[in-house]
Amino acid sequence: MRIGLDATPLLGPRTGVGRYTGELVRELAATGEDEVVATAFTFRGTERLRDAVPASVQVRARRMPARLLRELWRRTDLPPVSWSAGRVDLFHGTNFVLPPVGRAAGVVTVHDLSFLRTRDAVDAASRAYRELVPRSIERAAVVLTPSQAVADEVTAEYGTDPARVLATPLGVAPHWLRAERPEAAWLAARGLPEDYVVAVGTLEPRKGLQTLVDAFVPLLAGDPAAPDLVLVGPQGWGTALDLSRLPADRVHLTGFLGDDELRQVVAGSRGLAFPSRYEGFGLPPLEALACGRPVVVSDLPVMHEVLGEHGRYVPVGDVDSLADAIGRLPRDRDEAAEAAHRSHAAAFTWTRCAERTRAAYALALPTG
Repeated sequence: MRIGLDATPLLGPRTGVGRYTGELVRELAATGEDEVVATAFTFRGTERLRDAVPASVQVRARRMPARLLRELWRRTDLPPVSWSAGRVDLFHGTNFVLPPVGRAAGVVTVHDLSFLRTRDAVDAASRAYRELVPRSIERAAVVLTPSQAVADEVTAEYGTDPARVLATPLGVAPHWLRAERPEAAWLAARGLPEDYVVAVGTLEPRKGLQTLVDAFVPLLAGDPAAPDLVLVGPQGWGTALDLSRLPADRVHLTGFLGDDELRQVVAGSRGLAFPSRYEGFGLPPLEALACGRPVVVSDLPVMHEVLGEHGRYVPVGDVDSLADAIGRLPRDRDEAAEAAHRSHAAAFTWTRCAERTRAAYALALPTG
């Protein structure tokens, strides 16, 4: 089988969708069972695609503005995916959008429905999904989601046959399970304290980070031994976080971190806070569990699906409950709890994600 994939997410910072796309491409290439073709739908950056995928993966791409392509795909069935990727048996739109596939079978991953569920907290590009996603679902033989929670939402929202919507849970790379707490000198060299709670995610409204900042106001005021707050993630869009009520030396913004530094920062934390208003999976809390760290998360169905009994759940947007849960995170390490967290996270692998994805490809291909 000759499989084409949209590898555009590999050209930017490796946040959630980029991480998913990169691991999936790597796993598919590792088996050697099929030909894998990576393409990108963008005007800038296509020259970097070769360095972003394994050597065995073929790279084919034509430069064209993404906004123009999406407008064409929203209105027409041109240009077909073969225009960029060449002939393929199946094409996988990894990031919400499936181009016209022509004679190929089509698969699309819908990571969440934030463009419908949190309309006030998504940018213009995500708002365009309101038209592009249903169009892509119509084109696709199979729709993939990162969780059963999103699969259920897709079938309910679009009336899609549940047999066509398959959950392929995301994974945790093995090196997260081996992450160790960094030395104090390593943290100090990066301007970070020894005791802190970390939040990981793009700085944008849907992540609920202002609620987290607001929770730290009473936490720091009432407990001199409370941890600092470390925010890890690239700048997104929307109103900047209001940090004015926090002591400047108690909140730290690192910007985007590569995988190696990110693991160290998460592993060194007292725990991870994830106050998101809505999620399709929630990879940062799972990766924190892989490091043995406790997690405080929003009480969302998908969080229960992914974390089970290993999450500390607080109502969405509840500042007081979030402050209380963070204040209860133990400063001393609990080896038994760490082992249980790591064991739970170890069940989520990118190999399993790729196996389920390949099974979906087989389902999407015409028989006979």
